[in-house]
Amino acid sequence: MSGGLLVAGTTSDAGKSVVTAGICRWLVRRGVKVAPFKAQNMSLNSFVTREGAEIGRAQAMQAQAARVEPTALMNPVLLKPGSDRSSQVVLMGKPVGEMSARGYHGGRQEALLGTVTECLEELRSTYDAVICEGAGSPAEINLRRTDIVNMGIARAARFPVLVVGDIDRGGVFASFFGTTALLSAEDQALVAGYLVNKFRGDVSLLEPGLDMLYGLTGRRTYGVLPYAHGLGIDEEDGLRVSLRGAVRESVVAPPHGEDVLRVAVCAVPLMSNFTDVDALAAEPGVVVRFVDRAEELADADLVIVPGTRGTVKALAWLRERGLADALARRAAEGRPVLGICGGFQVLGERIEDEVESRAGVVDGLGLLPVRVRFDRDKTLARPVGSALGEPVEGYEIHHGVADVRGGEPFLDGCRVGAVWGTHWHGSLESDAFRRRFLVEVARAAGRRFVPAPDTRFGVLREEQLDRLGDLVEEHADTDALWRLIEGGAPVGLPFVPPGAPPLGAGAGAGAPESRGAAPDPAPQSPEGLGFAGSAGPTGSRGQGLDCAGPTPQELDVAGSAEATPQGLGEAAVVHVDQEAK
Repeated sequence: MSGGLLVAGTTSDAGKSVVTAGICRWLVRRGVKVAPFKAQNMSLNSFVTREGAEIGRAQAMQAQAARVEPTALMNPVLLKPGSDRSSQVVLMGKPVGEMSARGYHGGRQEALLGTVTECLEELRSTYDAVICEGAGSPAEINLRRTDIVNMGIARAARFPVLVVGDIDRGGVFASFFGTTALLSAEDQALVAGYLVNKFRGDVSLLEPGLDMLYGLTGRRTYGVLPYAHGLGIDEEDGLRVSLRGAVRESVVAPPHGEDVLRVAVCAVPLMSNFTDVDALAAEPGVVVRFVDRAEELADADLVIVPGTRGTVKALAWLRERGLADALARRAAEGRPVLGICGGFQVLGERIEDEVESRAGVVDGLGLLPVRVRFDRDKTLARPVGSALGEPVEGYEIHHGVADVRGGEPFLDGCRVGAVWGTHWHGSLESDAFRRRFLVEVARAAGRRFVPAPDTRFGVLREEQLDRLGDLVEEHADTDALWRLIEGGAPVGLPFVPPGAPPLGAGAGAGAPESRGAAPDPAPQSPEGLGFAGSAGPTGSRGQGLDCAGPTPQELDVAGSAEATPQGLGEAAVVHVDQEAK
């Protein structure tokens, strides 16, 4: 069996995703065959593997850091919020239906422990090391009984746990201590130590605190990573900018031509795959903003309506805020607009939705001659084609089926004047196509902008992943990290009181009452687990992956209006598990 490590965090957005990627890149550079793993992910930023499985985009990025092809094994459970209280459940890369937060945590989640542990064991049989990423915090005591992504998976695999804390937020010592002290004795035995993230200043000033933390917990700190600007790495869920006027963090570079090009991205509800604009932000002289007011479109040279998990909701939002009228005026004036996936659907004439919103027939903005009908089967594809005379690659994730009734063909969508629409995510990462598209935008906008001839997004991505590997290699005790990965948590780690609170009525019916009680880590695959509205395969096995699990037909719980437990169903523009560094 291979070694492994669980990278947990004191909070969401502590940096788990990028630390996991950094460790993967450090290991592969030293000749270790390594794979990333996240048992359960909540994200609207997703990716399609070559086998046609949908996984979290952060895990695809981590696979790239490890220099391996991403597969559904690396993220067997993906939750895609559709409202404040329900999510689409994607199991082994295929959607199996909608479920409320209470329904999921009421027994369905822990029943998936068998599936995720089998996927992890398959990775362990193939790779020298598996670096797991947790979600939120391992000390979410209200969710511990059904946990399959933090201490639940660590206990099942007997993996050591490295807890990451964001010192830039403040309170990192209290967060480290409190996270440890709220775990049961059995869970604490796997918490090997800590990693400080986003430190600014003189490390020597921090060292007395690290010594005191060791005295309090008996656990060492494995490194202090400095704050790194402009990483531009794929985000899990979070939008690290305010919704009005803030510029997305990107590499600052002067324009290649005389003018800059201003891009405004409409921050629609349930925005998904906003990483589509990262390739634009990487271009010298391109300024990308996320906006939610009509007046903020006035000086934009290009407006993007991005993907969304709630197309009809986004359409209503655009109308309520006056953005729909502003987009119509832009189209009439010949000023560039690009709709991607849900944004493409919004720009069409009509939407027939009995699946996502169940709103029936809804009028679109009418800027493109397209009619969309939502199908229960989700399209998951990796298309290849050409546009503007250049080769393009992308990926598709959508329930909407577009009936294009006119215009000029454009990436399986269409173009009318300066309005473009496509279901393809990731198309702007194709360098030659992106440059030609920006030339078209600049011409229509009347800007003397010239795209840089040598910007290669794939190369930039690799450079950023190498930066993550450098951060780990230069600022962490890598010898000690490798001993953890290879040998597990140190023996005899002290218990930090008070430990996990009693699991009483608030933790679920029939829960044990003793302090520190935890679920049996043995894999489970009970019958009777189900999600309503199954749109996936007839079983949980997919793409030839040998991971058994509950079948969609056994699921019968639809999204309900029940109270939302902490950590699930917080669906808005800024989502739950923000993992960007």
